[in-house]
Formats: sequence, C-alpha cells, structure tokens
Amino acid sequence: MTETIEHVADPIDLDARRARRDDAQPAVDGLADQTAATSDTAYEVAIDDDDERPAPGPVLVDSAVIPAAPVEPARVPVIPVHLRRENLKATTARAAGRAKHVTAFHGVRSPWYLCKLTVFAGRGLGRLMSKQIAWWWVPNSYALEQQAADAKELKEWEKIHRQIKATRLWRGIVLAFQNLALLIGLPIAWASLPGLYLAGGIAAAVLALGHYGRPQGQTLVGTAVVAPRFRKLNADIVLRAYYAAGLGNPNKSDQEVRFGSQMSRDARNTGSQVLVDLPYGKGWSDVQGAREKIASGLDVHVNQVFLTPDKTSSRRHMLFVADRDPLAVPVGRTDMLDCKPRSIWRPVKFGKDERDAPVSLFLMWISLLVGAQPRKGKTFAARLVALHAALDPYVKLIVVDGKNSTDWLKFKLVAHRTVFGTHPSPNDADPIGHLIAILDEVLDHIEKVNTQLASLPVSVCPEGKLTEELARDARYPDLRVLVMVMEEFQVYFETEDQAVNKEIAAKLSRIQAVGPSTGVVILSSSQKPSGVGAGDVGRLFNRYRDNHAVRFALKCGNRIVSEAVLGGDAYAEGFDASGLPVGDEYRGVGYLYGAADATPTVRTFLADHTDAEKILTAARTHRQRLGTLTGTAAGEEIERATRDVLADVLAVMNGDSAAHWDTIAGRLATQMPEQYEGTTLDAISAQARALNVPSINVKRDGAVRKGVKADDIRDAITRRSVNGA
Repeated sequence: MTETIEHVADPIDLDARRARRDDAQPAVDGLADQTAATSDTAYEVAIDDDDERPAPGPVLVDSAVIPAAPVEPARVPVIPVHLRRENLKATTARAAGRAKHVTAFHGVRSPWYLCKLTVFAGRGLGRLMSKQIAWWWVPNSYALEQQAADAKELKEWEKIHRQIKATRLWRGIVLAFQNLALLIGLPIAWASLPGLYLAGGIAAAVLALGHYGRPQGQTLVGTAVVAPRFRKLNADIVLRAYYAAGLGNPNKSDQEVRFGSQMSRDARNTGSQVLVDLPYGKGWSDVQGAREKIASGLDVHVNQVFLTPDKTSSRRHMLFVADRDPLAVPVGRTDMLDCKPRSIWRPVKFGKDERDAPVSLFLMWISLLVGAQPRKGKTFAARLVALHAALDPYVKLIVVDGKNSTDWLKFKLVAHRTVFGTHPSPNDADPIGHLIAILDEVLDHIEKVNTQLASLPVSVCPEGKLTEELARDARYPDLRVLVMVMEEFQVYFETEDQAVNKEIAAKLSRIQAVGPSTGVVILSSSQKPSGVGAGDVGRLFNRYRDNHAVRFALKCGNRIVSEAVLGGDAYAEGFDASGLPVGDEYRGVGYLYGAADATPTVRTFLADHTDAEKILTAARTHRQRLGTLTGTAAGEEIERATRDVLADVLAVMNGDSAAHWDTIAGRLATQMPEQYEGTTLDAISAQARALNVPSINVKRDGAVRKGVKADDIRDAITRRSVNGA
C-alpha cells in the first residue's frame, strides 16, 4: 500500500523573481537550461520512501528571453483605394455624374448670374469711386481740427489745417492724373487692341468690380452640390462610444477595448470602418445588442452604424459608420428595363445592401417568403423576382393573387396559369376551383419530372437532377422550371369552407416539401404570416410558412410578425424587422435572411406598374419567338378533373346565405360552362339532395321558391370530409 506524499514544495515568490530577473539575466538563462535538462531526465522514485525523492526545483513561469513580436508599421497604399482598377469605373462614373450635374445646374442659372454680376459690378464701381473721394478728402480730418479747436490750440489747428490742404492737393493731383490716363488710354486701347483681348479685359474688370461690390455673405453663383454632414471618426470617439455602451472599462487593463486595424475609409468612400476587439468575455451577442448605444456614443443615427462579425474571433467585429443614412438612399430602377431575356439559373439582381454592394438572389432549389406591413414594398419586392422569372422564356409561371389587385394582372401576358381573389369576379370566375386544379397540375408536374429524370440515361442526366440544359431541351417539354407566385397566400387558408381550406393547405404543403428538388420555385408573400387557421389547417399553414428557405422581411408591425417571417433564429441573431425605419424613403428596405451566411439590409430595385408592363410585354415577345407560350397566356383554358357539385354550388353563391335553385343553375352554366353547360335547376337540386342537402323554401327578392342554404352545403362538405366519401 502506498503512502500519501506529504512533502510540499516551498512557495515561490513570483513578483520577487520578476523584479530580480533583469539584474540576473545570466542566472535566469542558466536556470532555464537547467530546467530544460531536468525535464528531459526520467527518474524511478519509490513512493513509499520520502527520503529518496528529489528535492523539487524552482518553477520557471515567466521567461525574460522571449522576444517581443515585431510590430509591422502600417503602410499607406501606393494607389488610393478609389483609384484601383476594380473601383476606377465607379469612381469615374461618380466624378462624371457630379461634373454633369454642376454644369447643368449653373447653365440653367447663368442668366440670373449675369443680372447679379451687373448689379454687383455697378455697386462695386460706386464703392470704388466713393472710396477714392474719401481718400482724397482725407478721412477724419474734421475730427483732428475739431480736437485742436476744443483744446483752444490755435497754432496746432493751423498746422493741421495746412497739412490737410497739402495732402488734399497732392491726392487730387494723383486722382486727376489717374482719370486723365483713363480718358486717354481707354479709347486708344479700344481702337488698337484685338477684340479677344478687349473682351478678356472687360470681363476681368467687371468680375473684379462685381466681387468688390457684392454684399457681405452673398456669392455670385449658387452651390450645386451640398456636402453632407458626417461624423469624422477617430480612436477616441470610438472608444468613448464602446465604453458608454458598457462594452469595456478603460480603468481596468483586462477590460479595455482595442483595435485590430487602422481607421480607414471603405472602398466606396461612403463611410469609415475599423476592426474592434472587445475585452475577453465579451462577444458578438453583446455588441449586437448595444448597437443603438454605440450609435449614441458616436453621435450618429443608428441606421448609420453597421456591425459585421469576424470569422477569426468571437470578440472581434468590423464597425462601419456611414457618412449618412444609407437606407434612405434609393438604388434606382431595375436593370430588367433593358427587356433582354434572363435565365432562372442565374441570380436575380435584387438590390443593394447598406454598404452599397449589389445583392443577388439565386432562385433555383429554394422557396422565398416575403412579409411586411401593407404599403411597405412587399408586392414590389415579390414582383421584381417574378419579373426575372418572366424574362426567362423557358420558365412556366403561375400567379396566384389572393388580394385580386391590379399589381399582377399584366402577368396574364406570360403566365401559364393565373388565379385572382377568393370569390368570383371579372378577373376570375372560379378562383378556388381554379386554384385546386392548378395545385393538382403542379403535383402532377412534380411526378412527371421525377419519373422522366429517373428514366434518362446517365450520359444525359449524370446525377439524376434537373439541369439548365435539360430544362431548355425541346425534347423534354415536361422538364421546364416552374415558378409559382402566391401573393397573400394566407387568404386561401381562411376561405368560408373548412374542407377546402384543409385541401388547399395539404396540397400546398406537399408542393413546398417536394417541389424545389424538381425545379418548382415558390414565391410567397403575406402581410399576415401568423395566426391563420385552426387545427390541421393551422398546422399545415405553419409548416408551409416555415419551410421557406429564404425570407425577406420589410417593415413589420411587431416582433411576433417579424419572427413569423424571418424565423426565431433570426431574432436570436439580432434581426427584428419591426425595428426597421419608418418613412416613404424606406419603402423596399428589408432583411434578406437565409440566402447567404450574412444577412444584409437590402434596398430593393424599383419596378413600378409601368415598368412591369413594359417588361412583361417584352417577355411575351420572347416566348412567342421561341414558341414557349403556354397555358392561359396562350389562350388555353384550365381543365377541371372532376365536377364537385357541393363546392361549385357554394362558390357560385358568392357569399349569399341562401339562393334559389334556378339562380344557382344559371350561375353554374355561366361561370362553369365546361362542367354545367345546359344544366337545369331540377338536375342541380337532385344532385344536391342526393348528397343529403335539404331543399327548402327560400325568400329572395320578394319571391319564395325552392332553394338551399349555404350552411347546409357546408355541413354536407364537412360530413363528406369526415366520412371520407
């Protein structure tokens, strides 16, 4: 049995050792060598015998022989950042645009400048003459004479008076010679000098007189470009901001904020940036939550402060402070106005981020959710993406507009299928029926794509996936990419028929789950992304919403709505769309989450109603030329696979609580002629009664005839759904 070791090494005074090591450097070096030698020697020591154990040697903690890391001095770039090859084009464009604006600004105002110059020159000539007269008459001469008179010094007064008279005589002679020279010289110069010299001399004289005669505080020309106010950063200001935000303590050496780079301007010369190292124990979540406090410490608006995590350390990040609020600067109209064909296999130019860098969005294999309050740019953002798809003539486009607005009507020029609203209207006679048929068509398309891809040889389809070549190959018309737009999709989960809601929800959720892998791109938008439906419908709604891979959230009403659009993870990372700025200048501004590792704040490009019509007209021309116009755009009517009497009767009742059978029969024949052409009231009544729908007396428009209640139709649909019939 071994004994417990009781011998304890003598404590070492580290402070005393550090104080002595500079005076005894050779000894320390020898100690280091001895320690190294000891560490390389192995001993066999009997634990039971304390006397044979070697005495413990001193422990070397700090070594004075470790040289300090050399500090590389910062070097100023040989070529300024804005004049480098990759930035030269943008720099030249900015300079040319500024010069063009300044020239146009002053050119328009040149007549006014001429009038001001004339007035100022006349005023300057008058001032010059009055100054010369005052100089000739000797300023303050009266005061000098009066002072001598008040003192009753007659001799002094006479002396002053004689000197003043002599000075006036001399100055008068000077002015006389000046005026004589002008009277003689000006006509000679006028007659002998070339016209160009005369014009230059007169212009110079007028400009000089105008400058001399301009009122104080006024300028001859206006200011064409007003320099924006911006905060000039330095290390002291940044440290003040971080310490005020509680991210460090300057009085504690281990809690000091440090810098990982020099303070510099960014590549686009739009702001200042610097790498910041937080104290140990502080990280990205701390600085992200203190963004508003940092902005206050910097004395700028919070919209001008942007923080970017650094991959090398959790406590390091990039601080960028823009000269002005970049989110309020519009990025202009979309480049799709050139109306050239696009490819769905290439990213869509979506907008620019807060650093003015372009933001692109790759649409293949994803689904996109756009959410926002009303009139914040939600529809414009979704339509911008849909226009990119429309310009690809090999894409089948399906547009489902739940709000039945004019924003999407022009897509009929190119769309394979369209649905507008939830109730019959001039734009869509049977929107719910058409939507169900379209969803069935999309599910059938998914099955066809999977089947055909599986049947293709490896030489044609190496990985069993859809490729750009296959999607454009005329031999495989079923392998087209399909883009389905669901504008205000939540309304189709809240129709008056719960059975229809459940059917639509189930089909949309299935398409969402299996569609992207077969080239079905889903673009959904909503102003109410939460609190929709109940039971299975609510569960399927949440599943459909949450399965979108990429989310774009513009200004939202509150944090809950923002989380519904962006997801809970985004809020945990500090992205809350309810905190986006408010104002007309911020329309189209939002967080793009899930498209890349970073989550930029994007200002989307603009394509208004007129722009959209122009682009869609060109897109239809491209499809007609290639023969790829299909579906509704080609004049084809959507086919109904079956006739659902209960759903059809409820649809044509158009929200009425009850209706006569003859009215229902007439509406069915008018709105759904492919299924009900020539039908009679007796036939419809018999089919409904066969499905256990009672025929009752209905009083409408002062007449009592046989008819049906909408509630009875809904009860029959519910029974059928429960019984599986």
